Amino acid sequence: MNAALPDVPEVRVVGLPLLTSGFDLVERLDLAMHLKVHGPLAPLAGEHLAALAEQIALRGRGGAGFPFARKLRAVAEAAIRRGVRPVVVVNGSEDEPACRKDTVLINRAPHLILDGALLAAEALGARTLVVGVTRDSTEASMRAALAERGLSDRRRSPLRARVRRNPVRMVTGESSALVRSADGGPPLPPGRKVRTAESGVGGAPTLLSNAETFAQLAVAARLGPDRYRRTGLRDEPGTVLLTLSGAVTHPMVVEVPTGVPLRYVLQLAGAPPLPQGVLTGGYHGKWLDPVTAQDAVVSRAALEACGGALGAGAVLPLGPGTCPLGEALRVADWLAGESAGQCGPCYLGLPAAARGLAEVLDGGGLTALEALREVTRAVKRRGACKHPDGSAAFVESTLAAFTDDLAAHVLGEGCGRPVEGVLPLHEAGPQGAAPSGRRLAVDWTLCQGHGLCADIVPELIQLGPDGFPSVAEAAVPGYSEARAQRAVRRCPALALRIEEDPSAARAPETRLSLLPRGLSRRALGSGRQ
Repeated sequence: MNAALPDVPEVRVVGLPLLTSGFDLVERLDLAMHLKVHGPLAPLAGEHLAALAEQIALRGRGGAGFPFARKLRAVAEAAIRRGVRPVVVVNGSEDEPACRKDTVLINRAPHLILDGALLAAEALGARTLVVGVTRDSTEASMRAALAERGLSDRRRSPLRARVRRNPVRMVTGESSALVRSADGGPPLPPGRKVRTAESGVGGAPTLLSNAETFAQLAVAARLGPDRYRRTGLRDEPGTVLLTLSGAVTHPMVVEVPTGVPLRYVLQLAGAPPLPQGVLTGGYHGKWLDPVTAQDAVVSRAALEACGGALGAGAVLPLGPGTCPLGEALRVADWLAGESAGQCGPCYLGLPAAARGLAEVLDGGGLTALEALREVTRAVKRRGACKHPDGSAAFVESTLAAFTDDLAAHVLGEGCGRPVEGVLPLHEAGPQGAAPSGRRLAVDWTLCQGHGLCADIVPELIQLGPDGFPSVAEAAVPGYSEARAQRAVRRCPALALRIEEDPSAARAPETRLSLLPRGLSRRALGSGRQ
């Protein structure tokens, strides 16, 4: 039932195309074709541009949904107050395995994105434009688009424009990570929260928004607010781009007016008539049950009102043949591996949440369920970026949406269904976040329960009630490899070793291998049960 989600999937449209105009003519709109399809674009003064964004209720389309007009005014005010030129940044870092809408736009309509970014740059008086990307295809398309416009990063250019390529990681799409990367640093959140509108690239006020947001701005600037508002809902006019994958026969990116029934979009992609659930907003999003999904409509406010999320525009139904909790565990493992390894709630809390969900699936009972809920509560609102919050919300939504399956696993022998791998994940994890291909193993014949390993690599090893490590072996992510080696060197009993992980190539989402439930670590060491 489910098909793989390609790098640049098929594109469909419901109603009249706005963002996807011209896609039926060519695969990629170069500058000449872009102008034929969309026509020329006149610049707008700063307050006029902010008023336009306000009149069409434009919000960021990267997930957070912050009002664009407020962001634009905040950058302008900070630039005037400080007497510095602001910077404009296009966030094209679409690294979630279930999202392709920005990738499609950059590959097929890069000049529409640049139109919006250059409108903002002109209105703000910015002299620097940075486009952040993570894929080969998006980098190539955007570099070609800049060249077609004669834009470059030369020192004396009236507008210095450059493409910044980052690794494929969930955290590289976070605004502070992209700013840090644009300044030549690592593409990771800096660990302290600073408003980009006040201090971004080079310390200058920075207008940062995602690719679709700038494309929507360009469309509205050509049409004007009145014509733009004729499409979609009154309070959320225009169209949205959605990525459809999961249990569908035709994975696709579709442009739809706001207010379209979600069930119609699912039918368009070939989803099951009555899915077990529908994940809305991607892997930092929320699940809808089948009945709610049938009645939901596509808009930010409508989805939030019924317990879902528009988020990054990913929609993933689940068919009846797979275990929904097992599918969620695969995602939870992947989210844990996406940690930057910088703050405790992320590199400790997310692996703990994945282990907790695995324990629930393995029949851990009500005790394991309550422990999992405690972990997700502890993770939220304490991280250096939004990754821990979104990941914890995903786990909480899973527990709330699939209550019958949860009861079967907690109180019985499980739901009896296999895990088919319907929810897409990257085949090879990102550098630094993925398993390193090595694992940390405990030699129970030597372990004496000193506990130093749990102090050095708490994200991999915790102590059980008996004072001994609670895992027999653990896959080592790249960011933990140095600490894992230190734990091996410092083990007083020489009971730890690092070895090649033979399962890493077969399952990129490999999690910690738990000991069989109820089996004593001392018994394993002595050969007794």
